Amino acid sequence: MNTRLRPADLAREHGLSTQAVRNYERDGFLPPAARTPSGYRVYTEVHAAALRAFLALVAAYGHATAGGIMHAVHAGDAERALTLVDRGHAQLARDRETLNTVRNAIGHLTAGPAPGPATTAWSVGELAHHLGVTAATVRAWERAGILVPARDRATGYRIFDAADVRDAELTHLLRRGGHPLARIATVVDQVRTAGGTESLTQALETWRGRLTARGLAMLDAAALLGTYLRSRP
Repeated sequence: MNTRLRPADLAREHGLSTQAVRNYERDGFLPPAARTPSGYRVYTEVHAAALRAFLALVAAYGHATAGGIMHAVHAGDAERALTLVDRGHAQLARDRETLNTVRNAIGHLTAGPAPGPATTAWSVGELAHHLGVTAATVRAWERAGILVPARDRATGYRIFDAADVRDAELTHLLRRGGHPLARIATVVDQVRTAGGTESLTQALETWRGRLTARGLAMLDAAALLGTYLRSRP
């Protein structure tokens, strides 16, 4: 571990500039480098391991979390570093659960009957009757940010169009499955952003691929972080 390395040696491995390596040291993402009598930085294999770990952590968790992990390591707070790693894995697990929830809900919706007339603007009472729930329940979904109906300009009453009916159908399905309103709001927003269930089905595959890539990146980052921790004096 006593091999002397220059900033250029570390930079070359990752296609970085030597200034970027110096900046990472300055920002605490690498341990401080020793200096020659003439003031030049002297890096070692420990610094190389730190750089590999940091860049892998950035790819897996983002720059802010990666920086927080490295700061905690260099402060001798391994518990804090591991807590940040755990939070990242917990978030990935939640994202997978949301993805599976959306996929199951979309499967039920597309397999079931159409929600009703697509061109009719429904009132709260009509929508509630269609779903077999109370009007108060529909209003609660609106307060939770799940439904966003327009208002009739003349009367001020809520009017629910075809997209609102779709969102309400999805909400009703998920509530029967025991999902909390906060989770349902996330799911319905995914449907709304995708432009409907058909578009969302395609988007889900892209989402699934991203989650898989993130999970693999976390595995790589964990291995390199472990190597760096073991290399530290």
